Amino acid sequence: MADQTHVLFVEDDDVIREATQLALERDGFVVTAMPDGLSGLEAFRADRPDIALLDVMVPGLDGVSLCRRIRDESTVPVIMLSARADSIDVVLGLEAGADDYVTKPFDGAVLVARIRAVLRRFGHAGGGRAEEPDGPASGGMLAFGDLEVDTEGMEVRRAGQPVALTPTEMRLLLEFSSAPGTVLSRDKLLERVWDYGWGGDTRVVDVHVQRLRQKIGQDRIETVRGFGYKLKA
Repeated sequence: MADQTHVLFVEDDDVIREATQLALERDGFVVTAMPDGLSGLEAFRADRPDIALLDVMVPGLDGVSLCRRIRDESTVPVIMLSARADSIDVVLGLEAGADDYVTKPFDGAVLVARIRAVLRRFGHAGGGRAEEPDGPASGGMLAFGDLEVDTEGMEVRRAGQPVALTPTEMRLLLEFSSAPGTVLSRDKLLERVWDYGWGGDTRVVDVHVQRLRQKIGQDRIETVRGFGYKLKA
């Protein structure tokens, strides 16, 4: 049940913060709402929430910097909130380690759906209970050159050294490793990894692919222009 899920919400606009908190609480979420980045970081460290919603433009410590601080300490899912759909806002947030973003003004039902979608792929059954990831590849060790993917232990090694991936990056790699050499479109990856049952922003995919490349090797995932990406077998 969603009533076991603890949400950290950082938003400096009093009206938006209070209205969104009430809406989330009506859906059964436990919400800690903070007006600035520094208090948000303190709350994160004290409460260890299941998910963080961070507005990009908050005082003290902006949302992008806060996301980086959280990502340095945890793989907890992060959704960025932005009043603009500008590429700079979106890309900066995703490059900082955010898993998704929502543009303001947003519909409460859409926000709740996105929260639940993120929690599902992070192994939370809506209530913070950890479950086994249900990635497409399962049941063994896969090797691609110097890259090894343990689909049971959810571990990755490159040249024998462990590679730290966020859950979203791991699910993305599982999709690629389940069909090496097969081109996967951005829309298909949005559907499978981000659980989008509707059209989404493909920049989410592009930034996560780039982050994954930095960790497993720039040449391991190939861009097929006009179609998508594929993992080199």
